[in-house]
Amino acid sequence: MHLDSLTDTFHRRHDYLRISLTDACNLRCTYCMPNEKMQVTPSSKLMQAEEIKHIAATFVELGVKKIRLTGGEPLLRKDVRKILRLLATLDVELAISTNAVLVNEYIADLKSANIASVNVSLDTLNAEEFFAITKRNDFGKILSNIHLLLSNGFKVKINMVVMKDINTQAILDFIEWTKEFPLEVRFIEFMPFKGNGWQQDAVFFAIDALKLISTKYDYVKLEDRAESTSRNYKVIGHKGSFGFISTITEPFCDSCNRLRLTADGKMKNCLFDRGETDLLTALRKGEDILPLIQKSVQNKKLQRGGLFDSMNEAAAFHENRTMISIGG
Repeated sequence: MHLDSLTDTFHRRHDYLRISLTDACNLRCTYCMPNEKMQVTPSSKLMQAEEIKHIAATFVELGVKKIRLTGGEPLLRKDVRKILRLLATLDVELAISTNAVLVNEYIADLKSANIASVNVSLDTLNAEEFFAITKRNDFGKILSNIHLLLSNGFKVKINMVVMKDINTQAILDFIEWTKEFPLEVRFIEFMPFKGNGWQQDAVFFAIDALKLISTKYDYVKLEDRAESTSRNYKVIGHKGSFGFISTITEPFCDSCNRLRLTADGKMKNCLFDRGETDLLTALRKGEDILPLIQKSVQNKKLQRGGLFDSMNEAAAFHENRTMISIGG
């Protein structure tokens, strides 16, 4: 297959696919799952294990080099072990994003699938704040499982969504955590999705987070990869590092190399893009999904799915799926 098969009209080559396995989750973070009683997609409408492999293999054929499994919470899939085994047979780097609640049950499976990198969503290091954000009491278990991952040699990234007046002071707690542990902490600006109550005033800008960190720590800038979504730094003398994913104030769209697949088999070019390409229905009809993938890539917009260019426009942004139904 030609190497430019997944190159869009803005000359961005896409070699990274994020596959959501489920829109179910065992936490209830308001910025992701705004409705406590939200109905999850029935199993019959989700991609089945063999279908996930077939679609993933097609993307690999087109040049994808990395696949990250996401959710909801991917480890809630009853057949996640089978999915890991199937995808491990592909010539691709495999990674996973999780809230780490169930990680202790799947350490051996992650190793067997040659997963080296695990992203963990955690928005505070305070148990009371954690319950306020997630509506669950799993903080201690998550913390224990993060250290379990580290002790088993996994590269661990912590993804923290920063929300003004809710968890901003936790930024310094995470920076202190990097002193003794080789964690990569990424501070993510609060993003707008359907039903999550996003407001401009709730965004704690990356530049302000960096100013907060500078009040206590001396840091150096690290070199970022060309396709990196984060601007990365390291506190002098710390084992870990930190970075900022500033989707709202400084989008990284010009170097985007990511494509997304929802749990119900819809291809999305961007978190914010309303457009979807139904690969699963086509696959179940026996159709060739390869040209559908290529056509979707050609329709990719330059920035933020073509839906908003400023925070004022973002405030009125309610036309996409909820975050959890897209996949993290």
